[in-house]
Amino acid sequence: MPSGISPEVRAAVAVPDQLESPLGKLSFFDGVPSLDSIDTIYDLLDLNRAIEVYLNTIPGASLVAMRNGFRSVGLDGIGAVGYTAPRANSGSLFLTPNTETTYGSAFLDLAASGPIVVENPPNSLCVIDDFWFRYVGDLGLAGPDQGAGGRHLLLPPGFEGSVPDGYHVLRTPTYTNWLVVRALGGVPDILRTRVYRLEDAADPPANEFVNLADKSFNTVHANDHTFYDEIDTLIQEEPAGALDAERAGQCAAIGLVKGRPFAPDERMRRILAQAAPLAAAIARALVYKPRDPRAYVYPGGTWLNAFIGGSYEFLDDHARLLDARAQFHYFATVITPAMAAARVGTGSAYAYTAMDSRHEWLDGGRSYRLTLPPEIPAKNFWSVDLYDTQTRSLLETDNPYPSVMGRTTGGVDLFFGPNPPAGREANWVRTVPGKSWFAMLRLYGPLEPWFAKTWRPGDIEPLD
Repeated sequence: MPSGISPEVRAAVAVPDQLESPLGKLSFFDGVPSLDSIDTIYDLLDLNRAIEVYLNTIPGASLVAMRNGFRSVGLDGIGAVGYTAPRANSGSLFLTPNTETTYGSAFLDLAASGPIVVENPPNSLCVIDDFWFRYVGDLGLAGPDQGAGGRHLLLPPGFEGSVPDGYHVLRTPTYTNWLVVRALGGVPDILRTRVYRLEDAADPPANEFVNLADKSFNTVHANDHTFYDEIDTLIQEEPAGALDAERAGQCAAIGLVKGRPFAPDERMRRILAQAAPLAAAIARALVYKPRDPRAYVYPGGTWLNAFIGGSYEFLDDHARLLDARAQFHYFATVITPAMAAARVGTGSAYAYTAMDSRHEWLDGGRSYRLTLPPEIPAKNFWSVDLYDTQTRSLLETDNPYPSVMGRTTGGVDLFFGPNPPAGREANWVRTVPGKSWFAMLRLYGPLEPWFAKTWRPGDIEPLD
């Protein structure tokens, strides 16, 4: 006997007999998928899961790729610390490094070494992130030693042994961790960094320092199906509990499971090969033209925030900002609260753009001007670096340092294009015809007018 349920309600809880999908038409008999639609439906499910896995695990893939790059040039092992002298250049692929400061970097393998001691130099800004690219702790000016230099003890997952006195203790959920060191004293202070096993604390061996600036290698993760192999490396090395259950479930759904070989069959390989470029396309939209209004530093302008919402955990009212996390990690590195919420006069502030003042993509074959108005709010100095939109690394030209920096607080015009403007060569950065690019403005020691938005950089203006 028919109930009193209306046709409109019945239609709302039903599925039509025919559905169009990105992978083909789906058919149903009274709500039951036809047998010849089942495979397509599961292909859709796996494609969706693979795209979500890519977008949600970019942070981990980034560090796997960086470690691979370091290992390719011989930087490996407990005592190995890389640094860039005199500073980073465009000879290697790194996600948005700056050309103004020297960095030190090392991967800390607690599985091989047990607890590790890090002695950071004075007046330094140092960070340890875990292998899923989550914040573990600050050392230096933003850490417990407050810039005096100190001894920090990094303990592995599940460590239950005794903890000796005299250390600032950090606990991490992953065995592999990434150390970044920036010392205000430059290379001499970077070389004062000490990394060694706790068991060697009575007589630490000398560290090996490798200058990465004169080497050519890649630290950027894949955008094809091998992206998932990078993630499998991480999943197999780290404890199952190191990743939250939701993301671990997404990974497991496409065969990425701790303790099991990742061996996708031909069908799944085909889906993964389709998913990775689609996910990369989404990530590139999030980076270069995000749809979240909070990404825009100024309403109607083109300058963008790297940290939407000012949270290093990408949290807003108990919700994870998934797009913001993917946006940041697709083109940047280092997670610390000090970057997400810079304070007046300390640290650095950032803004970037891939568009000109007419909201068109920046074109390496055209000429542009960027005006920084008077009273530039940087206590220390400011810089503008140019990057390749494909690799998100420094733009490769005849100059390995595609940037301009200054200490003046007076107004300045900067120029970008394939040919220098007459008389303005000192404030010009070459671009490459046929390539797009994006710019990043950095303020070192940002001042109140930056945070109050009473000072605003111009949008990049086309000159032709």
